[in-house]
This record gives sequence, structure tokens and C-alpha cells, in this order.
Amino acid sequence: MSHNDEYTDAMLDAMDLIWGEGFMAPGGEDHVDNMVVGLDLEGRRVLDIGCGQGRPACIVADKYGAEVTGTDLEAHLIERASRRAAAAGLASRTQFLVVEPGPLLFEDNHFDAILISGALTQVEDKLAMYCECLRVLKPGGTLSCYDWMKPPGPFSAEMLYWFELEGLTYAMRTPEEHLALMAQAGFVDACCDDRSDWYCARAREEHAAMAGPLRADLVGLLGEDTADHFIEDWRALTVVCDKGDLLTVYTRASKPIKREEV
Repeated sequence: MSHNDEYTDAMLDAMDLIWGEGFMAPGGEDHVDNMVVGLDLEGRRVLDIGCGQGRPACIVADKYGAEVTGTDLEAHLIERASRRAAAAGLASRTQFLVVEPGPLLFEDNHFDAILISGALTQVEDKLAMYCECLRVLKPGGTLSCYDWMKPPGPFSAEMLYWFELEGLTYAMRTPEEHLALMAQAGFVDACCDDRSDWYCARAREEHAAMAGPLRADLVGLLGEDTADHFIEDWRALTVVCDKGDLLTVYTRASKPIKREEV
């Protein structure tokens, strides 16, 4: 793996046990449906930023008829995504690219929709990302995101403990800050859908499964010490979810259509 890889193969296999094969966010196919609900994607160009192992991108290509480009920072995730698409007969409808942090590698007004599931949670300069998304979207195009967010105020001791267990890079903002940054970038009709209650219940179910029937499988994948760390990580996650310190939010916004483009 390269220096910026945060997901080991063993961790990915463990996430497959918890969230379903190829998913790197909770909710499985229902989550993908939530990301694209109301969008006509048949034959449309879709960019999946932070595509991970490619399962959602394959669903969007297969179920919704889109032409999907997936990007991620980690080469081994892109390799998994490409193999998945090829095995599903979707190689002609998908492409997966390794990218570096920074400006998007695409021309202006190229995509009909952009999906970002969880990746913005780890982006420090969210305004720059929103501006780049606006640039590569066609007028009238849609940005649909899913993120872990935070309430106003400093992080609690419980959140800091969970961050320590996670060992990942997080740069969380409030839902209101996300909506303001979308507007500042030039998006219109920005809105959010807080699904924190749903994920609080889901996280408790996940932890119970990990501490119970899935523990032996996790130990086999990760070793006992790492598996126990993983389970404690999820227990800490349930605490911050129940306290309202961690929010699970879908956001959506559109690129405006100029009068001369109507």
C-alpha cells in the first residue's frame, strides 16, 4: 500500500462482514437508492468520488443505467472496484481511476450527477471540493452526498476517544456549515436529510453482531487483539451516536442553469 492508504485488506474484509460485500458505508443497496432517489440517470454520466471498492458504482450503472466514473485515492481500492465491475459485466459502463487530492481531473460541465458517500467527511477544504464539483457538473446537474457530521461546538471527550480508536482522518462540519459552503460554492436548492436516528439503531445492531455471532469471523480476519479493538471502536461509535455527537446526514444541491442555457 502507499503512504496514504488507510484501509488494509483485512479491514475491508471485516467491513464486508458488517456492511455487506463491497460497501464502505452502512445501508447497503438501500443507501445507494437514497443517494440517487428522484434522479433520472439512464444513459447519464455520473461521477462517484471516493468510490471505494466499487459496489455502489456498479449498482448505479446496472440498476439505474448510468455511465459511472469512480475515483479514489487508494490504488488497491480501485483495483477491487475494477475487478468487481468486470466480473459483473459492467466494464463498458464503468471506469475507475486513482487520483490525488486536489482539483478534479475532468473538464467543465462534464457530469450529470456527482455522488460522494463518506469521502467529504475526510476532506479538510470542503469549499474547494464543492467548487470543483460545481465546475465539472453540467448546468442543472445534481450533487448528492452522504456524510458523518457534528453538532455545533467542540468535540466531546467521547468523540476524541472514538477518533483515537478509528485512526482515520476526519474533518467534520455541522450540517449548517455544509449547506452554507454549498451555497458559497455556487450551488442552489441545497438541502439536508438527517438520518441520525436510523444510524443510531443500525450502529447498535452492528456492534451487537460484532461482539456476538461475527466475533469469531473478525478474529479469523484480524487476529484477536485487532478484532477486539474493532469491536471497542464500534461500541464507542454507538456512544457518540446515542449522545448526538455524531450525525448521519444526506445532502443534495444543484448547479444553477443560466438564463441563456434554458
